[in-house]
Amino acid sequence: MRILPLVLTGLLVACSSNLENRDPTGERFPSVVGESLAGESVRLPEDLAGAPALLLVGYAQNAQFDLDRWLLGLMQAEVDVKALEVPTIDGLMPGLISGTIDEGMRGGIPEQDWATVVTVYDDAADIVAFTGTQKPNNGRILLLDSEGRVVWFHDTGYSARLVLEIREKIRELR
Repeated sequence: MRILPLVLTGLLVACSSNLENRDPTGERFPSVVGESLAGESVRLPEDLAGAPALLLVGYAQNAQFDLDRWLLGLMQAEVDVKALEVPTIDGLMPGLISGTIDEGMRGGIPEQDWATVVTVYDDAADIVAFTGTQKPNNGRILLLDSEGRVVWFHDTGYSARLVLEIREKIRELR
């Protein structure tokens, strides 16, 4: 059973593209559809309209370490914002085995958090093009305003100082 995650990781890395990173601050997040681990269809950024929201995008399984640090820092700093973790898995092969990948994620995430993890397969290329994929082990942290425009972006790894910066930016948006 332990070999399955290694095989899945190999497939994901083999199917991923390497695009130059870009800072999309000031641009509207692309309209994409994903599915939460709870089984709900989610349209981003439309379903988040009306309030600031934070997207934590990951392109590789190893990005989970970075995203977990961001989530823990946000919770410790009591950052009051809707936050979604967005595994973004581009390529034909991952789409074909998406059920297996999602089931693997459900196995490592408590059920009460499933609604906050929205996996994007079919529209993944739109997000990939929006941020780039160099250094895929770093999460892409995007703060969206109430209309889905990126007002803050970071992609070079966790920083406790930046968690406080996000908190202040959210206060400014409200």
